[in-house]
Amino acid sequence: MSEPKAPTPTPGDTYKGWLFKWTNYIKGYQRRWFVLSNGLLSYYRTQAEMGHTCRGTINLATANIVVEDSCNFIISNGGAQTYHLKASSEVERQRWITALELAKAKAVRMQAESDDSGDECPMSPPSAGQSGASRNSEVQSTLRTLGSKVEDLSTCNDLIAKHGSALQRSLSELEGVKLGGDTGDKIRQVTERATLFRITSNAMINTCRDFLALAQAHSKRWQKALQAEREQRVRLEETLEQLAKQHNHLERAFRGATVLPASQSNPATDSKGSSSGKGDASDEDDENEFFDAMEDVQEFITVPADPKYHRSGSNVSGISSEIGMDDQSLDEQSLASNPESPQPQELEPVKKRRTRIPDKPNYSLNLWSIMKNCIGKELSKIPMPVNFNEPISMLQRLSEDLEYSELLDKAAKCQSSLEQLCYVAAFTVSSYSTTVHRTGKPFNPLLGETFELDRRYENGYRSLCEQVSHHPPAAAHHAISERGWTLRQEITLASKFRGKYLSIMPLGSIHCIFEKSNNHYTWKKVTTTVHNIIVGKLWIDQSGEIDIINHQTGDRCHLKFAPYSYFSRDVARKVTGVVADKEGKAHYVLSGTWDEKMEFSRVMQSSRGGENGTEGRQKTVYQTLKAREIWKKNPLPDGAENMYYFSTLALTLNEQEDSVAPTDSRRRPDQRLMEQGRWEEANAEKQRLEEKQRSVRREREREAARTANPTDEGAHQDNYRALWFERTDDPLTGEQTHVYKGGYWEAKDHGSWEICPDIF
Repeated sequence: MSEPKAPTPTPGDTYKGWLFKWTNYIKGYQRRWFVLSNGLLSYYRTQAEMGHTCRGTINLATANIVVEDSCNFIISNGGAQTYHLKASSEVERQRWITALELAKAKAVRMQAESDDSGDECPMSPPSAGQSGASRNSEVQSTLRTLGSKVEDLSTCNDLIAKHGSALQRSLSELEGVKLGGDTGDKIRQVTERATLFRITSNAMINTCRDFLALAQAHSKRWQKALQAEREQRVRLEETLEQLAKQHNHLERAFRGATVLPASQSNPATDSKGSSSGKGDASDEDDENEFFDAMEDVQEFITVPADPKYHRSGSNVSGISSEIGMDDQSLDEQSLASNPESPQPQELEPVKKRRTRIPDKPNYSLNLWSIMKNCIGKELSKIPMPVNFNEPISMLQRLSEDLEYSELLDKAAKCQSSLEQLCYVAAFTVSSYSTTVHRTGKPFNPLLGETFELDRRYENGYRSLCEQVSHHPPAAAHHAISERGWTLRQEITLASKFRGKYLSIMPLGSIHCIFEKSNNHYTWKKVTTTVHNIIVGKLWIDQSGEIDIINHQTGDRCHLKFAPYSYFSRDVARKVTGVVADKEGKAHYVLSGTWDEKMEFSRVMQSSRGGENGTEGRQKTVYQTLKAREIWKKNPLPDGAENMYYFSTLALTLNEQEDSVAPTDSRRRPDQRLMEQGRWEEANAEKQRLEEKQRSVRREREREAARTANPTDEGAHQDNYRALWFERTDDPLTGEQTHVYKGGYWEAKDHGSWEICPDIF
């Protein structure tokens, strides 16, 4: 089959054409349409498939190209993908080999530049504070340009040498053919000219080789000098940043020390109306402005995710703000520990939390004798012994969502809503990391039970949970942070026992609002499944999809939790996601596992599947920059396997505190007895509390029936009202939800708990 002659491709051009690809021993070689573009070689059955169905793609940056014979060649990337290809002629094969070699060289250079981009300075016009950075940028740009040209020259050098040798061999073979006199003279003339061309080409090749060696030697010296200059500049910037932060905190501490004696305000109060609250708010604004001024928002992500490599001159606004948060916490600790610095009365010492609880006793239990009559029933209505539990309540388990609150702290400082959405998505995934080994069931909270978590001095937030309904069980949660975010949720659990496994379906929406940008995010939780209830070792899986929506900008993140499958080759507990704007254009890709870590990558280019027919099943292919780690799970404490696999935060949740409300989960006697290892007493106490709750409910229903109109449809229903939350309609989700109405922290400050019911 003859093919029209195609021009020899140049670096960067898209090259297309027909090739024969080996499929199997039955079909042999099949004719396929190949497209070479941006360092990727893709193939299709026909040219019409280019818009929707790609049959395969191989990255030439890591590929090996081997020529077998005059028409056949092989492309492989180390075993995962191997293409056996055949061209229609030797000339056509050589065209493809030349195009592939040039594309591979360019792809390798681009990949190296992308890997080294974290050390490069942003290209920006020189200013008063950026003269050193602009000079380094200019030198680095020159080095990149020189390196690119040298690589092109080296590639052309190899091609000239290869084709020159082939021409010389052909002419030598031609001289041996006996032809007429005139033809022989012309052949000798061509041979002489070819010899002159070879001599000239050899001279040029030698000169190019010398230039290449000289350029490489100078490039190494330039890079060493540039690296030394960059390291010195970074050290100076970090020193200056630390000094500025310490000065800022000293000013805050001085103002707090002078204001407090006059007002005698409680440090736990976060009222914005007080003078100290205004001073803190203005300082926070000043600090945000300090970091914003040093940020350089650019198109590419060039800063490594490891905090020790972060710099204030970062190219990503969201990641550069991580430095502010990390350095801020370090400065606060150093300020509190420095004996020479002033110690204002409002800075209380951080409470030392416990790091251990009593080891879990080894009690045997006949599971089938308890579970055989429970199949098909709702879990909240099954009388369970504490043997199935862990010594914390569902309210405390819900508060564990805040273990990685630093992700929301970083999100609050992001200038880009899309980057902020990446951190919110990582926070959403991180809330499941504590469940991988936690097969114990939390205590069902009693109606009116509360749990407070005050971590203002450690992490800047405090939260409150309350059990607002018993049938169906529902808990309301409200958390507010001094670092610019608010989290609220109402979770109702719908659970069913199916014999082999237990499914837990959380219902209700989670809201996260950022004060600075007014971005409002909502999402729902996925389904939790506990496997091997009757036989085998218990294990937990999370599966489903989450849509995180920014109602302010229309941005959206779609997360998919892949269910575990024995036949899947993917990594277990896999999570993938895409962050897109309101037009649907993807900007970031998230990937990782919900029990270990998450990474995110900036999307540079994407190809989408079709909209109808079989084309709709085609996956979207994203070309991304190098992935950066955004979240990693904290290691479990030593001996966690003997302490219900509690995390460091979970170990502190049930720690006794005297100032909490009488309805707080820490005061629950059956839970406390179980934590101490006295399980028989805990079971008896649990039955007493549940019976007390039933009697209170019956009395409340009788009271509601006496006071209500007999013709009223809801006359005999329980009219319980939550103490710290009020029921309202959510305008964003259209659901009825409980929202914190205030008063709890004020009651705690005054120690007035008279309105709290006696539930224990």
